[in-house]
Amino acid sequence: MKVVKNISGFLFLFYSLVIFAITMLVVYIPIWIISRLPEPKRANALHITFRLWMNVYMPLVFCPVFRKGKENFKKGENYVVVINHNSLADIPVSSPWIPGANKTLAKVEMSRIPLFGMIYRTGSIIVDRKNENSRRESVVKMQETLEMGINLCLYPEGTRNKTNMPLQPFFDGAFVTAIKAQKPIMPCLIFGTAKILPHYKKFWCRPYPIRIHFLKPVPTTGLTLTDVATLKERVHETMEKYYIAHRKA
Repeated sequence: MKVVKNISGFLFLFYSLVIFAITMLVVYIPIWIISRLPEPKRANALHITFRLWMNVYMPLVFCPVFRKGKENFKKGENYVVVINHNSLADIPVSSPWIPGANKTLAKVEMSRIPLFGMIYRTGSIIVDRKNENSRRESVVKMQETLEMGINLCLYPEGTRNKTNMPLQPFFDGAFVTAIKAQKPIMPCLIFGTAKILPHYKKFWCRPYPIRIHFLKPVPTTGLTLTDVATLKERVHETMEKYYIAHRKA
């Protein structure tokens, strides 16, 4: 039975990658054209394209996406959206399902992949974590993104959660960025992606529904950098309690 499960998981992974490649080629030229646009037109057009792409791709791989709490996004406001990170499957579903244009902070290594790298760079703020100048530039670009009215999509855990804890400790970056820009934090929790691409299995995945829940925003108006630790703790506690209460729903 275990052998059958492993083989079926490998075959489904292969199927998912083939469908991803085919659909990526369909949107490649439109995204290349969009990449030539100035911001924020680029981010707005790209968000629509990503959403259409994933609205086709996710049903084709039998992983429907269900959103809850999108009414927490207010018209004319933008946010620092902080998301839990359990799986590589978080990335293609988080940004497209955030209401409104957004950018994410992304590792430079992925931007070097042929074809996909162009798409990755167009929708992201690329950072080389080993390069101090790159890290400084990414901080500036995140502030500029918020000033343009575009949402930021960040994973405050830094890496995928491979522990038994609901959430890993958060890094300061997202909260420093939000306070500097005086933008609210939008907590977001993704459920189900760890079952699709579990970290403990290689070359294996399975279909499973994905739920994305947006919680009530946490304001930062009037906060200073001395409040980073308190803000981070408050958001972590809110997200952890919600995750525990809803992960089996």
